[in-house]
Amino acid sequence: MTASALEAASAAAPPAATRPFSAFEWMVAFRYLRARRAHGSVSVIAGFSFAGIVLGVMALIVVMSVMNGFHHDLMEKMIGLNGHVFLQGVEKPLTDYDAVTERVSKVPGVALALPLVEGQAFATSPFNSGPALVRGVREADLKRLPGIEGHITQGTLDGFDSGPGVAIGARLAEHLSLRVGDKITLIAPRGAETPFGVTPRVKSYVVAAIFQIGMATFDNTFVFMPLSEAQAYFNLDGQANVIEVYVDDPERMDAMRERIAAAEQRPMIDTDWRQLNKSFFDVLTVEANVMFAILTLIVLVAALNIISGLIMLVQDKARAIAVLRTMGATRGAIMRIFLIIGATIGFVGTACGLALGLIVAENVEPIRKGLSWLTGRNLFPAEFYYLSQLPSRVEARDVIAVAALALILSLLATIYPSWRAARLDPVEALRYE
Repeated sequence: MTASALEAASAAAPPAATRPFSAFEWMVAFRYLRARRAHGSVSVIAGFSFAGIVLGVMALIVVMSVMNGFHHDLMEKMIGLNGHVFLQGVEKPLTDYDAVTERVSKVPGVALALPLVEGQAFATSPFNSGPALVRGVREADLKRLPGIEGHITQGTLDGFDSGPGVAIGARLAEHLSLRVGDKITLIAPRGAETPFGVTPRVKSYVVAAIFQIGMATFDNTFVFMPLSEAQAYFNLDGQANVIEVYVDDPERMDAMRERIAAAEQRPMIDTDWRQLNKSFFDVLTVEANVMFAILTLIVLVAALNIISGLIMLVQDKARAIAVLRTMGATRGAIMRIFLIIGATIGFVGTACGLALGLIVAENVEPIRKGLSWLTGRNLFPAEFYYLSQLPSRVEARDVIAVAALALILSLLATIYPSWRAARLDPVEALRYE
């Protein structure tokens, strides 16, 4: 058929529009996806586009899950053991801590309020030594602490107030080579006053219990002793350093601080967890946003590969497109065919990436252990990252955001090649056939 005959046929019988996304369009799209040997380069580009989307989506899911895990675990453990609000007495010593604690405990929304005596010490054993943070606390309050309750690995807290023992962190016990029943010696810089000055206070205690919170900072340094013993040890008879308050909803601190301040009924300095840890959690948020932006570039590169792959496919299929046009296919049908091709790559790639990402995110710690075993190196040192294991927490909103991002980029990448295919002139394509 000559070019003039094609032009006459096109003018005489304008093609009838097909139903959008009909079976015919899907059939042609899938036939084009299965490129022949002569067009193997198109399949290679499509394969790279598919692999790029899979890797990009998987990386985004895994990284966002790990960042969420860090944020959740650090907040739970750092705040869970340290409390949400800290009340410190001013103008006069905090000798009325029992009355203040009782009033604050009755405030709606307060889960727990407890008085503490806190001080620095140096812990030693016959085998090793190291710094320690000593906290004096009552037995009933210690058993209710979120970070201690259910985390006792050796010994017991029963009879803690009346016994001569202390509770220490698992890493500190390991460092000092101590077990339940052994003795730990605590050295405080400020002890008894003598004519020659203040001498250090040295006293030995039996290890009554060992706890493991899962956060290296706490397991390495914390030592709990009875409140009355801590008062005597740090020369604070009848006093408390601070009253720690735990609330039901730590995200709504402004309203809680007003209620707590009203219940204190004495001059005090109130500090909440946001003031103490604001910079730390802000850094985690910034890191999560930066990692999301960087890894999005992987998906963007994959989308650009879709563009190049479809443009090459349009060039390779120019004659076939012209034949379809002369057989009645409209410009809209041709455009939808190539939209289906690009969207299929993006949709299947996103689905596979989500599946792989969720599998990896749910098994981050076993994978980390396997890689550490293969390489013979500790890939997640607890002393650097604060946590004893690599955390992961999959959030539905992150999964939806990643999937939507990948699908939108994939669909946008198909618009120009599809438009170019629809604008192809069948006369020019078959002029020299």
